[in-house]
Amino acid sequence: MKILGVIPARYASTRLPGKPLADICGKTLIRRVYERAVLSPLLDRLVVATDDERILEEVRSFGGEAALTSSDHPNGTCRVAEAAEKYEGDIVLNIQGDEPLLDPLMVDEVAQALLDDDSALSSTLCVPITERSMLEDPSVVKVVRDLRGFALYFSRYPIPFIRSSADTVPVYEHIGIYGFRRDFLNIFVSLPPTPLSLAESLEQLKIMEHGYSMKVAVTGAERKGTSVDTQEDLEAVRLAVCSNEAKSTVCSNEAVNAVLPSAKGV
Repeated sequence: MKILGVIPARYASTRLPGKPLADICGKTLIRRVYERAVLSPLLDRLVVATDDERILEEVRSFGGEAALTSSDHPNGTCRVAEAAEKYEGDIVLNIQGDEPLLDPLMVDEVAQALLDDDSALSSTLCVPITERSMLEDPSVVKVVRDLRGFALYFSRYPIPFIRSSADTVPVYEHIGIYGFRRDFLNIFVSLPPTPLSLAESLEQLKIMEHGYSMKVAVTGAERKGTSVDTQEDLEAVRLAVCSNEAKSTVCSNEAVNAVLPSAKGV
């Protein structure tokens, strides 16, 4: 089965205009997302779907592939669906364009969830919540699963309710990478909004409310950072990336210096 990865990227972000072109230690945000996602071994093709010529040119400037889409889409999934029409792919992945610290393993895990279960129409990821503050934060989306690993509900509210400290039910944060079988992607974007999806402002709830299924895999990857939604998020990611790259440079220099003396003596 061919797997197509699509990164939706629009210029006119409400909270952070021009976000995909924001600089993060010498590279744009969209470039960092692309360079992380393209490391996924399961992807057959990776495309950025954008409504802006500036983003299109930026992606092509570093050797990436990009497609121009309508500026009228209400969300990233609709943008992904339009771009997917131009390319082959039995499975289409919606890879968020604001995750510059994305672990490529997560991309594979979303695809693998569909490859392993023919009954699953769509897929996504979750990770255990270990901090109380995250459980109570409405910006952190929670998910509960059934015994087969399919989503029962997504919410900004702390779910499930833990009645006592003796209860050991795991609590999961939803990670917003999505996989769709191509036919279901077209169905999904045509579904009308539903009461719960509007109340929670969570588009994926349409799937359950309309009677369809979403497989939720628990990621084995480490969550290395947050998505970039605000200027504060951007500054935090810049600090993390620059710090990591500085450490990598020091380690590389130390390794070279360790080899140089013996090399000189040859």
